[in-house]
Amino acid sequence: MDKAKREEPVIRVKDLYKIYRVGEEKVRALNGLSFTINRGDFCSIVGTSGSGKSTLLNMLAGLEKPTKGEIVIAGEHMETKSENELVAFRREHIGFIFQSFNLMGSMNAIENVALPLTFQGMEQKKRNARAEEMLELVGLLGHKLHRPSQMSGGQQQRVGVARALVVEPEIIFADEPTGNLDSNTSLEVMNLMKKVVREKRQTLVMVTHDNYLAGFADLVIRIVDGKIVQTEDRRGIERTDETAKI
Repeated sequence: MDKAKREEPVIRVKDLYKIYRVGEEKVRALNGLSFTINRGDFCSIVGTSGSGKSTLLNMLAGLEKPTKGEIVIAGEHMETKSENELVAFRREHIGFIFQSFNLMGSMNAIENVALPLTFQGMEQKKRNARAEEMLELVGLLGHKLHRPSQMSGGQQQRVGVARALVVEPEIIFADEPTGNLDSNTSLEVMNLMKKVVREKRQTLVMVTHDNYLAGFADLVIRIVDGKIVQTEDRRGIERTDETAKI
C-alpha cells in the first residue's frame, strides 16, 4: 500500500465522553478519549469488563450517541448523523464480526454471507458469486451449503468474517470475535482476520479483554475506567508469539 494512503486517518476521535445517569450519580463510561486510526491498520481496544471498550465500539459504529465529542469516520461526523443516516452509513461502509457469530440457523453458509448484499438490493446471482469469493478467501468454499449447525465454532466464525467482508467495507468492527472459541481456534481466526484485512487493505478495529490476542494488532489502545492509559504503536513490528505477549 502507498505509504501516504496507509497513513491517512480513517477514524478520528476527539474529546469523547459518554456519561450515564444512575439515580443521582453520573457514571463516566468514556472520559475524554482522543485517538486516530489510519487506513489499513488493525487496531485492538483492550480492557477489562466495565472499562468502556464496548461502549467505545458502539460509539464508533454509530450504535450509541456520545454525550460530548467528535467521531469522524471516513471523513464523516458520526455524532451529527440521524438514525436513518447512520443505518445507511453502516450498510455502505462498515462490517461487523460478533462474538456469538450471529448466523441465521435456517440459512446455509453462502446465504449467510450474502445476507448484507440482500439488504443492499443486489440481485441473487451477483451476491452469491461475491459470497462464494469471500468463502474461498476464508477457506470454506467446500462448506458453502452447510448450515451453522453442521459447522464447528471456528468454521462459523470464518463465515462471520466472510460476511463482514462481503460488502467490501472500509472498516470492520469485531467485538470479542474469539470469545466463544478455544485457544487454538482463536489463533486461527486471529491470523485469518489479520491476513484478509491486509489483502483487502481494510481497517479492523477489535475489542478484546485478552492481552495476548490484542498483540496481533498494529495499534493497541488500552482503556481503564473510560480513559486511555496506554497506546502502543506496533506498526512495522512483525508479530511473533513472544512479541504478542509484551
